[in-house]
Amino acid sequence: MTTSRRELLKAIPAATLLAASSAVPSGAIPPVLRSGKSRLRLGLAGYSMRDHLQGKLQPAMDLHGFIEKAAEWEVDAVELTSYYFPPDFTPAYVAGLKRHCHVVGLDVSATPIRNTFTYPAGPEREKEIAHVKRWLDVAADLGSPAIRIFAGDAQKGQPEAEARRRCVEAIEACADHAAKRGVFLALENHGGVVAEPDGLLEIVKAVKSEWFGVNLDTGNFHGPDPYADLARCVPYAVTVQVKVEMQAKGGPKEEADFGRLVRMVRDGGYRGYVTLEYEAAEAPLAAIPRYLDRLRALL
Repeated sequence: MTTSRRELLKAIPAATLLAASSAVPSGAIPPVLRSGKSRLRLGLAGYSMRDHLQGKLQPAMDLHGFIEKAAEWEVDAVELTSYYFPPDFTPAYVAGLKRHCHVVGLDVSATPIRNTFTYPAGPEREKEIAHVKRWLDVAADLGSPAIRIFAGDAQKGQPEAEARRRCVEAIEACADHAAKRGVFLALENHGGVVAEPDGLLEIVKAVKSEWFGVNLDTGNFHGPDPYADLARCVPYAVTVQVKVEMQAKGGPKEEADFGRLVRMVRDGGYRGYVTLEYEAAEAPLAAIPRYLDRLRALL
């Protein structure tokens, strides 16, 4: 059985828990516990180059081309998004990506995938669970520490509270395999039943696995104060994606305050990759290096 957070906490000194609990929202489980001060490293998401990876912009490229470009831009790690793997990829292809990253001095920070975990018990849910388990295997073979997963929308006629319970069940159905392969299940705040921090934290509080955490996407909360919403979730983050734009409720898109975001994840004790996921309108080959330089200076 996968070790639960609660079981893990029994072995941790009370003083350590007391210090960590000061950053925890009332009623929530303790956050991911880390030793040492915050340490942040720069990553780039494959999704940032999606139009080139899909051949919509020239030069067209595959994941190997993306790895080369990321190395040219001198990041620390790449996020290899599942969408851009060939449909019939083989273990040899995965090994080749891993070799390429190592040769050019890049880590693999995460492997984002698509899934829906709000289905009730039945064939559709089993298909989604099998899909996630397959990508846990791919991530382990890549040397990737996490797969980014989604919760999804509530199904037709399904109350959101029930949808979140179904999501918890599906995540826990994958947790033993995640533990076996040594890969985190990182749930993104990606609309649907986790569009707001309360919905995301409801799932976080319920899942009983030390191999589960949050993929914190800084562009995906749209309440009155997205920065405050993000800050509530930082203690549970195992991966962080930074967008260059944010949008509060009822307002226009605005350029993200990178300094504020970096201070937020640092103050929350996060250690790990801060990955640029570029989605803005400017051409990615022109914009991405500039935003990487800004993030690099702050990290």
